Amino acid sequence: MAAPAVAAGDSSAENMPEAAAEPTESSAEAQKRPQFGTRFLTDPRQVFQHNAWDNVEWSAEQEEAAQKKVQENSQPLPAEKQEEFDNRANEYWNDFYTIHENRFFKDRHWLFTEFPELAPQRKPPRDAEENLLNGEEVPSTHTDTEFPGASASYRILEVGCGVGNTVFPILKTNNDPGLFVYCCDFSSTAVDLVKSNPEYDPSRCHAFVHDMSDTSAEYPIPDHSLDVIVLIFVLSALHPQKMQNSINRLARLLKPGGVLLLRDYGRYDMAQLRFKKGRCLSENFYVRGDGTRVYFFTQDELHDLFSSAGLEKVQNMVDRRLQVNRGKQLTMYRVWVQCKYRKMMDSLQQHGGLQLTRD
Repeated sequence: MAAPAVAAGDSSAENMPEAAAEPTESSAEAQKRPQFGTRFLTDPRQVFQHNAWDNVEWSAEQEEAAQKKVQENSQPLPAEKQEEFDNRANEYWNDFYTIHENRFFKDRHWLFTEFPELAPQRKPPRDAEENLLNGEEVPSTHTDTEFPGASASYRILEVGCGVGNTVFPILKTNNDPGLFVYCCDFSSTAVDLVKSNPEYDPSRCHAFVHDMSDTSAEYPIPDHSLDVIVLIFVLSALHPQKMQNSINRLARLLKPGGVLLLRDYGRYDMAQLRFKKGRCLSENFYVRGDGTRVYFFTQDELHDLFSSAGLEKVQNMVDRRLQVNRGKQLTMYRVWVQCKYRKMMDSLQQHGGLQLTRD
């Protein structure tokens, strides 16, 4: 079934990163919301009864129109302009957070329905680590040293944390005494905003500035020490040529059995279709009006990135969501990709040994 046509006239999806695009729900409603893929639009006349509909089927005509629109606006900018946007990426993101501070993004309470790994754990998944510690001649280059969260039993890192709209819901929802959350961002302005938040607790959280595309830059945590890594609308901000090495580096931080969680822009998302000519940097990679950049993924591209880093697929799915502005009677097609990939023991041994910390 084809969904209603998208209303025109709002260019905000082109000009701004992922923000208030998620359904408007109260915190209580968000906590109760089932995982996506369960609210289907069976009667187009009922489209404005809810804020969003899951897995909306596209017609062949819609798919063809989306491909044509992308092709029309795919002429890349000159190399010198592309280099300028790459060199000034930090400046553009700092400017973005200076302007918007913490008013732009909404707390992502849907995280705990889509990613239960972020909710309180009854027992941290330590079996794989214990097996490795008890194994014979397990290679290790890490000696016991202090680092933030060294005594924690369950460690989560969010890369590209922005102003904390993922981190703070985790800290508020997950009261596990063994939890420690790390969060980093390319923008020093964003990290300063996280640290200035009254809910920031250094005994449970460590925020730091980090460029994930700089694979020579050290993380303040040892390799093979994290249970979960979270990437929410952040990998798409990297230059496509830097993505693989960035994921390879992150994979080294995971414990055996640890998982990487991603939610990001999918191919032919509304935001991609609204880019005008003169905004394309390379195939499916664009620059917004504020200088920040965005890439639109396919499932296969993400699978190749993660599997090449030695991670095994747990989930890789597309959420074709129809979002609704009931007040303005507008409909908006969003295409997001959601992934979970796990680090296996054999992949650890293939990627240069282990660095384990006894908790």
